[in-house]
Amino acid sequence: MSPRQPQSIHQLKVTLTETTPPIWRRLQVASTINLRRLHDVLQVAMGWTQSHLYEFAVDGVAYGEPSLEDDLPTRSAKATQLRRIAPAAGATLCYVYDFGDNWQHQIVVEQVLLPEPGVPYPRCIGGRRAGPPEDVGGIGGYADFLVAIADPTHPDHDQMVTWSGGNFDPTDCDLAAINAQLAHLGPSPWAARDLT
Repeated sequence: MSPRQPQSIHQLKVTLTETTPPIWRRLQVASTINLRRLHDVLQVAMGWTQSHLYEFAVDGVAYGEPSLEDDLPTRSAKATQLRRIAPAAGATLCYVYDFGDNWQHQIVVEQVLLPEPGVPYPRCIGGRRAGPPEDVGGIGGYADFLVAIADPTHPDHDQMVTWSGGNFDPTDCDLAAINAQLAHLGPSPWAARDLT
């Protein structure tokens, strides 16, 4: 095994909660990935833009970017490996992105696998529907946005179409584009920690 080949892979099902029909991704990542790097992977997979704060929660413990200004203790995401807090199939964790819009993602470890030779990780092997645009206003705002862009007679139609760049397709989940972006993430800046 090459020194950069992970010894095991976590297959994760990531679902953006309260979305109907559900918005989800199936990801494979090194079991030793740290949560800060997993945040980067989730940003790409869901189409987010690293514009807001985030937090993981497992068994009542928060993981993110610790700050002296925080009222509640937060453990370092950078210092926490996925395999330590979600070691086996069936383990779950919550990922929250953008504390204003409060995008909550349920992450379930579906299985722990051996890596496939020559396959780059992380990778996205499945998914449905596009992630919502940034700053759309959470689940309620996204529902209103979808109504507006689908109806040319809606009073907010033109504004919402322009705001979203004019080509938002809620049914789109382009796995090739997601994987190309994941490949551009390059080696983790914490590679020694991620792959040992």
